[in-house]
Amino acid sequence: MRKGRSAFTLIEMLIAVSIFSIMMLYLYKTYSTLNISNANLEKEVSKIQKIQKIKKVIFLDFTLGIFNPRGMVLINNREKNEDFVVLQSSHSLHRRVNPYVTYIVKDKILYRLESLKKFRSYELSSDAKFDVDVIGEVKSFRIYKTTKKTQSYLVAIKFKSMDDILLKVNPLNEY
Repeated sequence: MRKGRSAFTLIEMLIAVSIFSIMMLYLYKTYSTLNISNANLEKEVSKIQKIQKIKKVIFLDFTLGIFNPRGMVLINNREKNEDFVVLQSSHSLHRRVNPYVTYIVKDKILYRLESLKKFRSYELSSDAKFDVDVIGEVKSFRIYKTTKKTQSYLVAIKFKSMDDILLKVNPLNEY
């Protein structure tokens, strides 16, 4: 009579290893799918963060605009889908005090220029000193001003590869 088994048989070991291998295969597939989902989610989050950053910059530029009697914002319609916008704001990305901020479209790319001197025309002079921020490639960039006594602006930007922006802005420094 046998007293008891002290070890697994070879068949029991093969069955256990087979079951473990099948479980690992499914776990690896699940892990791979999770990594793909995380990569897609990361791309979408970065797109949303970029759009939110652009909205924040535009919002702060216009809401912190400095009032002057002739109007706070100079809007010049360059083409059907492009505006040239100049304003003085207390918002600065480059540590300037009350800079002039210009939004300009060149070769379908929207730029934000920040300078201590006001740009008078669309053509930039060679002696102008400014910092440039690239906003993105656009189909159209338009700024609309309300005709009412209160100054508010509607910023409409259609991007080629990002979500469009439609933003209503009311200046805080209004008199």
